[in-house]
Amino acid sequence: MTLPLVELRGTPFAQGLRHGQVLRERIAHNYAIYSARFVRELKIDLDEALARATHYAGAVATQSPAYYAGMQGIAEGAAMPFEVIAALNMRYELFYYQYGVNATHAKPDGCTAFALLPERTANSHLLIGENWDWIADIQGAVLHTVEDNGFATLSFTEAGIFGGKIGLNSAGLGLTINGLTTTDDDWARLHKPFHVRCYEILRSESFEQASQVITGSERSCSTNFLLAQAPDQVIDIEAAPHATSLIACEQGCLVHANHFVDPAALAVIEPPIEKNPHSYRRHARLRQLLTQGVQPLMVEDLQTALRDHAGQPYSVCFHIDPEEPPEEHYATLVSVIMDLHERIMYISDGPPCKAAYARFAL
Repeated sequence: MTLPLVELRGTPFAQGLRHGQVLRERIAHNYAIYSARFVRELKIDLDEALARATHYAGAVATQSPAYYAGMQGIAEGAAMPFEVIAALNMRYELFYYQYGVNATHAKPDGCTAFALLPERTANSHLLIGENWDWIADIQGAVLHTVEDNGFATLSFTEAGIFGGKIGLNSAGLGLTINGLTTTDDDWARLHKPFHVRCYEILRSESFEQASQVITGSERSCSTNFLLAQAPDQVIDIEAAPHATSLIACEQGCLVHANHFVDPAALAVIEPPIEKNPHSYRRHARLRQLLTQGVQPLMVEDLQTALRDHAGQPYSVCFHIDPEEPPEEHYATLVSVIMDLHERIMYISDGPPCKAAYARFAL
């Protein structure tokens, strides 16, 4: 299958309204999954989860009026209460805070991301991408947004989450993300949320502007952002609540998974979420696949690397562990490769070993 493509234009509210109308069934499906997991996995009452999300959304109304309007539009378009849409959009902070305080019952997004400088690619273009691993059965879409001034974005999002989280824009800037967690994460700080930052990064025209979205204010919870802009700018920003660390390419390549490369340097403590350290293995394996050859890599080579099953099920192409109970089923939900010179996204609807890559372009 191919992810649905949703064309969005006009004001943030109008874009949200269209998002809600087109993806109504997928939004309801996602909320059904998340509402159950708030209770079962995060050990918080559903009313409490909705109250936290609504309280947090109140801060977003000041931090990013455009994003808040987009959430309002989704709620109206999907004919769902605003508190439900707020819970979907604040789900990162709600989940990751609980991950830190209740680590035995949770796992972070198990993503493996990369960037390759033009010197390492067959077409001499800047290529970035990732396998995005998360709760099995969560449904998403590809969003193509066009602002009144012509500025455009192409991104993947979960149905119900405004603005996109993995993607590129017409300025040749791209974003991939990884979940990180520390014992200091706390949603109640009400700092600008993760998904709002993704929205603002994808609407940045310069590398410096995008970086400032991350480093310009403290975070409630930890996240990793890999930023790139054609022709050849790449930086990875590990963002803990109170500190950031910058990682550059080595040998024309950058890879990041779901752990801090040097947590001591940031004075953070990572809770023992993974039952085995597969984040380190995925990181090392993808880097090996991208650097072991002497020939420049083609998009097809990257697709092969992202299908890798070494260490399955906890592999670069991540699969459900049959020995885990259903509430702990995680898998690669989409695999993304972006050519930032051409403003092209290749994306699979499901693990890339089973789902073909579809091509989308600005």
